[in-house]
Amino acid sequence: MKRIAFLLTMIGLATQMNAQTVTWADDIAPMVFDHCTKCHRPGEIGPMPFTTYDEVAGYASIIEYVTSIKYMPPWSPEPGYGNFRDENVLTDEQIALFATWVDEGMPTGNLDNAPDAPVFAEGSQIGTPDLILTMEEAYLHEGDMTDQYQVFVLETGLEEDQDVRAIEVRQDNNLICHHAIIGQDTTDYAYELDAEDPDYGYENFGGFGFEPLQPFLNAWVPGSNPIDYPPTIGSRLFANSKLLLQMHYGPTSVDEYDQTSINIFFSEEPIERYAMTFPMTPQDLDESFVIPPNEISSFHGTIEMPTDVSLIGIAPHSHLLGKSWEVYAVSPDETDTIPLINIPEWEFNWQGFYAYENLVYIPGDYVVHAIGEYDNTSNNPYNPNDPPEWSWWGEDTEDEMYLVYFTVIPYQEGDEDISLSGPDATDLFVYPGTQLFPSYPNPTNSEFTFGFSLEESQKVNVDLISSEGKVIETILSNANYAPGRHQSTINVSGLTAGTYYYVLWFDDFRQSRPIIIR
Repeated sequence: MKRIAFLLTMIGLATQMNAQTVTWADDIAPMVFDHCTKCHRPGEIGPMPFTTYDEVAGYASIIEYVTSIKYMPPWSPEPGYGNFRDENVLTDEQIALFATWVDEGMPTGNLDNAPDAPVFAEGSQIGTPDLILTMEEAYLHEGDMTDQYQVFVLETGLEEDQDVRAIEVRQDNNLICHHAIIGQDTTDYAYELDAEDPDYGYENFGGFGFEPLQPFLNAWVPGSNPIDYPPTIGSRLFANSKLLLQMHYGPTSVDEYDQTSINIFFSEEPIERYAMTFPMTPQDLDESFVIPPNEISSFHGTIEMPTDVSLIGIAPHSHLLGKSWEVYAVSPDETDTIPLINIPEWEFNWQGFYAYENLVYIPGDYVVHAIGEYDNTSNNPYNPNDPPEWSWWGEDTEDEMYLVYFTVIPYQEGDEDISLSGPDATDLFVYPGTQLFPSYPNPTNSEFTFGFSLEESQKVNVDLISSEGKVIETILSNANYAPGRHQSTINVSGLTAGTYYYVLWFDDFRQSRPIIIR
């Protein structure tokens, strides 16, 4: 019935919209730039850019489909069940608007009325960091189609304690960086674990291999914005501390390198309340966390908040058997319920840390409930076992977890009015620097598209070279380009399979990126 009602709504909306022409300039460009371009642009996680009319029109039928089934934009929490910052959801009206545009032949309209594509800040989403910590060397994630959890120890170099208003992860390789968790420690134990691993960093699936001072100082997932805390709220880095950067690298068929950085922004005002993150775990369940095969299992955990708190953000976590999450707080007399988050269709690849638009007050005597559901049947297309097998707690992706992370501060009157909204998108617009962007698709057996940006007008050259350094083809030669972003497509169907490089160069500038041809 819900499906029929939705279709009737869409038909009605489309009928209304057909009375007027839907155009790229007036209707579609603003919607795409608001909801899609942040991730669908060169260098980001989206597999193709949506920054121009041609780019969007080329994938219009696919966009129409994935938005109609609400697979895109990737926002898992149910709208209205908790009020989250950066919520990215298309309304039924917007979905119908895009469908009408496609049906009408994708008219451009008056391009003078079209907004310019947003150009986002390079190097940071929130400003100039006070401290940048970068992995000492690039880590090789081998192309053997396996997950890898690798922990890197980064010295802060701080000689005294320092209050912090924001911590931002800047991933280096979008092809493999799945998510990151940051811990803080003041011992040398992580170095001992590092010394036992022949590779840079040390392998540990799940946590850090020991209990650091702060096991969950911060987290990052693709597309997320860092939390820039309001004045007097933040976290603390301790003197002589190390940040433990746990990177989850996803499966890849070719060798990939990553050298991620962490931007740290010190607080300009004294911190009065420090954010604390703690998890709900299987210890908070009233039963063992064991998932039988061929069943859908549900686990209900409860905890009491230690005192009155203001909730900053929440992060449910399960693996491939995860089916849904619902988290809420209930008063002692059960007359008041605070909805915290509901994820009706869990998606392992789109999990995140969800910060609230405003702080959420939870009284200390309220009980927090978290219901996690798991589908260990053959109907679950992500089930790692065929036929299904018994599953229980484990660090590997093919094992399972029941976790909900809460980030809180002690409550003060008026916290409900404190906003955690990030900077307005227009504050992020900057003129792009000069750089060469990754290509897509990569690997390829036919053609690939690459992009580059220029800080000023320039005559540029782009060559395709072999792994031995031999020029295979000149793509651009002394070509005049204006400042801004540009892209080009090259056909490589006639080349022998292998690793090649496309090189952007002029004057003293030279930058290259690999392309795998199958």
